[in-house]
Amino acid sequence: MFLSELYRYPVKSGQAQCLQGSPVGLLGLQGDRRWMVVEQENGRFLTQRAWPQLGHLKACESDSGELLLELPGQGSIRVAVPDADEALRGVTVWRDTLRVPDAGDEVAGWLSQWLGKAVRLVHCPEQRARYLPSGYGLNSDRAAFPDGFPLLLIGQSSLDELNHRIGRPMEMLRFRPNLVVKGAQPFAEDGWKRIRIGTLVFRVLKPSVRCIFTTLDPATGERSLDREPLTTLKTFRERDGDILFGQNLAADGAGWLEVGMQVEVLE
Repeated sequence: MFLSELYRYPVKSGQAQCLQGSPVGLLGLQGDRRWMVVEQENGRFLTQRAWPQLGHLKACESDSGELLLELPGQGSIRVAVPDADEALRGVTVWRDTLRVPDAGDEVAGWLSQWLGKAVRLVHCPEQRARYLPSGYGLNSDRAAFPDGFPLLLIGQSSLDELNHRIGRPMEMLRFRPNLVVKGAQPFAEDGWKRIRIGTLVFRVLKPSVRCIFTTLDPATGERSLDREPLTTLKTFRERDGDILFGQNLAADGAGWLEVGMQVEVLE
C-alpha cells in the first residue's frame, strides 16, 4: 500500500490543493483549513452545504507566508496572517466556539461583495486551535477549522467500489480527503487502528460521517439531482443513521508526508 494522493484546503470549503509533499503537525497538514469565512453578524461558519459558490474560491500561501485568494471574475487579493492575539472574533464551528484573529476589512469587503452577504475571514493560529470532539483522541490533539478532526483518509479501492455500485464515476474530491491510499481492499481502512506512513504514525479515531456536501460536483458546484453518492452509500454504508465513508486520523508527532510513501498497518 502507498500514499497515492495528498490534499489540503487552505480555506474551509474552498478549493483543494493537490500536493506532492507536506509537513504534518498537530493540526494535520501544514496550512490545512487554517482560514474560514464566517458571518459578520454572529461568527457562524459558512460552507458549501449552503454556499456552494465557496467551491470556486482558490487559495494558496505565497512565498512570504501571505494567503493569496483568487475568484473567477474578481481577480485576486493578498491577505497577511493576522497577529494571534489581536482583533479577536468569536466564531462557531458546529458546537465549538472559539476566539480567533480577524484578517481585516479589505478581504472582508472583497468576499462580502462576491457572496452578497456581510462576512469576515478569520485565521486559526495553533495556540487557539480546538479540542477534538469529546471521547476521541488524546487531550493533546487539536484541530483548526475542519468539521472535527485534523486529517481524513480514504482508500482508493473504497471509492472504486462505490463507483462500481453507482454505475458512474464520482470524484475523490467530493469527499475532501487529506490522504488517499492505494493498494488496500475496499473499506480496509474501517479496520485500522494505527498506521505508519514514512516515519509518521497515525491513530485512526472514527469513521467520517457524510452529508449533502458530497452531492456537489467539486468543479462546478452543481448538486447531483439523484443525490449521488449519498443514495448509494445509504444502501450499504449506513450505521445507526449515519452514512460513513473514510476515516478520521490524528498524527503522533510531526514529520513529512510525500506521495508514493509506503503505508503500513500497525494495528
